[in-house]
Amino acid sequence: MGAQNGKDLLIKVDLTGDGQFETMAGLRATRVSFNAEQVDVTTLDSAGGWRELLAGAGVKSASISGSGVFKDANTDERARQIFFDGETPEFQVIIPDFGTVRGKFQVTSIEYAGSHNGEATYEVALASAGELAFTAQPVT
Repeated sequence: MGAQNGKDLLIKVDLTGDGQFETMAGLRATRVSFNAEQVDVTTLDSAGGWRELLAGAGVKSASISGSGVFKDANTDERARQIFFDGETPEFQVIIPDFGTVRGKFQVTSIEYAGSHNGEATYEVALASAGELAFTAQPVT
Protein backbone atom coordinates (compact mmCIF):
# COMPACT_ATOMS: atom_id res chain seq x y z
CA MET A 1 0.00 0.00 0.00
CA GLY A 2 1.41 3.35 -1.03
CA ALA A 3 0.89 6.74 0.57
CA GLN A 4 -2.76 7.62 1.12
CA ASN A 5 -4.70 10.83 1.51
CA GLY A 6 -5.91 11.09 5.12
CA LYS A 7 -9.24 12.61 4.09
CA ASP A 8 -10.10 9.31 2.36
CA LEU A 9 -10.37 7.50 5.73
CA LEU A 10 -14.11 7.88 6.26
CA ILE A 11 -16.43 7.11 9.17
CA LYS A 12 -20.03 6.63 8.05
CA VAL A 13 -23.13 6.10 10.16
CA ASP A 14 -26.49 4.57 9.26
CA LEU A 15 -28.73 7.57 9.92
CA THR A 16 -32.11 5.84 9.91
CA GLY A 17 -31.46 2.10 10.21
CA ASP A 18 -32.23 1.42 6.56
CA GLY A 19 -28.64 0.70 5.45
CA GLN A 20 -28.04 4.13 3.93
CA PHE A 21 -24.71 5.35 5.31
CA GLU A 22 -23.65 8.99 5.46
CA THR A 23 -20.19 10.32 6.27
CA MET A 24 -19.93 11.93 9.71
CA ALA A 25 -19.64 15.58 8.75
CA GLY A 26 -16.85 17.88 9.73
CA LEU A 27 -14.27 15.28 10.76
CA ARG A 28 -10.72 16.46 10.15
CA ALA A 29 -8.83 13.62 11.78
CA THR A 30 -9.84 9.98 12.22
CA ARG A 31 -8.25 6.92 13.78
CA VAL A 32 -9.19 3.22 13.75
CA SER A 33 -7.70 0.63 16.09
CA PHE A 34 -8.17 -3.15 16.09
CA ASN A 35 -7.30 -5.21 19.17
CA ALA A 36 -7.21 -8.86 20.22
CA GLU A 37 -6.57 -10.00 23.77
CA GLN A 38 -3.91 -12.61 24.35
CA VAL A 39 -4.60 -15.82 26.25
CA ASP A 40 -1.33 -17.01 27.78
CA VAL A 41 -1.08 -20.83 28.06
CA THR A 42 2.62 -20.97 28.99
CA THR A 43 3.59 -23.79 31.36
CA LEU A 44 6.79 -25.10 32.87
CA ASP A 45 6.95 -27.46 29.88
CA SER A 46 6.90 -24.62 27.30
CA ALA A 47 9.85 -25.01 24.93
CA GLY A 48 12.81 -22.95 26.10
CA GLY A 49 10.63 -21.09 28.58
CA TRP A 50 9.03 -19.11 25.76
CA ARG A 51 5.53 -17.79 26.15
CA GLU A 52 2.79 -19.71 24.35
CA LEU A 53 -0.50 -18.14 23.25
CA LEU A 54 -3.79 -19.90 22.60
CA ALA A 55 -4.67 -19.28 18.95
CA GLY A 56 -8.12 -17.88 18.24
CA ALA A 57 -8.89 -17.13 21.89
CA GLY A 58 -9.45 -13.77 23.53
CA VAL A 59 -11.80 -10.89 22.94
CA LYS A 60 -11.51 -8.89 19.72
CA SER A 61 -12.46 -5.24 19.65
CA ALA A 62 -12.20 -2.13 17.56
CA SER A 63 -12.24 1.52 18.45
CA ILE A 64 -12.73 4.61 16.34
CA SER A 65 -11.98 8.20 17.18
CA GLY A 66 -12.25 11.43 15.30
CA SER A 67 -12.15 15.16 15.71
CA GLY A 68 -13.49 17.97 13.63
CA VAL A 69 -15.75 20.97 13.31
CA PHE A 70 -19.52 21.33 13.28
CA LYS A 71 -21.02 21.37 9.81
CA ASP A 72 -24.69 21.73 10.81
CA ALA A 73 -25.46 18.33 9.34
CA ASN A 74 -27.79 15.47 10.26
CA THR A 75 -24.78 13.43 11.35
CA ASP A 76 -23.98 15.90 14.16
CA GLU A 77 -27.46 15.45 15.58
CA ARG A 78 -27.34 11.68 15.00
CA ALA A 79 -24.07 11.30 16.94
CA ARG A 80 -25.58 13.11 19.92
CA GLN A 81 -28.74 10.99 19.70
CA ILE A 82 -26.73 7.76 19.58
CA PHE A 83 -24.82 8.78 22.70
CA PHE A 84 -27.75 9.95 24.79
CA ASP A 85 -30.03 7.06 23.76
CA GLY A 86 -27.27 4.45 24.25
CA GLU A 87 -27.83 3.04 20.75
CA THR A 88 -25.45 0.77 18.83
CA PRO A 89 -26.21 1.46 15.16
CA GLU A 90 -24.29 0.22 12.13
CA PHE A 91 -21.20 2.14 11.08
CA GLN A 92 -18.89 1.79 8.10
CA VAL A 93 -15.21 2.64 8.16
CA ILE A 94 -13.67 3.13 4.74
CA ILE A 95 -9.90 2.55 4.86
CA PRO A 96 -8.34 3.62 1.53
CA ASP A 97 -6.60 0.86 -0.45
CA PHE A 98 -7.41 -1.59 2.37
CA GLY A 99 -11.14 -2.17 2.63
CA THR A 100 -14.35 -1.49 4.51
CA VAL A 101 -15.19 -2.46 8.08
CA ARG A 102 -18.87 -2.61 8.97
CA GLY A 103 -20.62 -3.32 12.24
CA LYS A 104 -22.30 -1.97 15.35
CA PHE A 105 -20.53 0.65 17.43
CA GLN A 106 -21.44 2.57 20.56
CA VAL A 107 -20.54 6.24 20.92
CA THR A 108 -18.54 6.16 24.17
CA SER A 109 -17.68 9.85 24.37
CA ILE A 110 -18.36 13.18 22.73
CA GLU A 111 -16.36 16.27 23.67
CA TYR A 112 -17.15 19.80 22.57
CA ALA A 113 -14.72 22.72 22.64
CA GLY A 114 -14.35 26.21 21.29
CA SER A 115 -12.66 29.51 21.83
CA HIS A 116 -14.05 33.00 21.44
CA ASN A 117 -12.01 33.62 18.27
CA GLY A 118 -12.23 30.16 16.67
CA GLU A 119 -14.62 27.54 15.45
CA ALA A 120 -16.51 25.11 17.69
CA THR A 121 -14.93 21.65 17.54
CA TYR A 122 -15.85 18.18 18.67
CA GLU A 123 -14.17 14.85 19.38
CA VAL A 124 -15.97 11.53 19.24
CA ALA A 125 -14.96 8.02 20.32
CA LEU A 126 -16.70 4.77 19.39
CA ALA A 127 -16.28 1.18 20.59
CA SER A 128 -17.30 -1.94 18.71
CA ALA A 129 -20.49 -3.55 20.00
CA GLY A 130 -20.57 -6.88 18.16
CA GLU A 131 -19.01 -8.82 15.33
CA LEU A 132 -17.45 -6.75 12.57
CA ALA A 133 -17.37 -7.63 8.88
CA PHE A 134 -14.41 -6.76 6.69
CA THR A 135 -14.56 -6.43 2.92
CA ALA A 136 -11.15 -6.10 1.26
CA GLN A 137 -10.70 -3.54 -1.47
CA PRO A 138 -9.64 -5.17 -4.73
CA VAL A 139 -5.98 -4.69 -5.59
CA THR A 140 -5.56 -2.63 -8.74
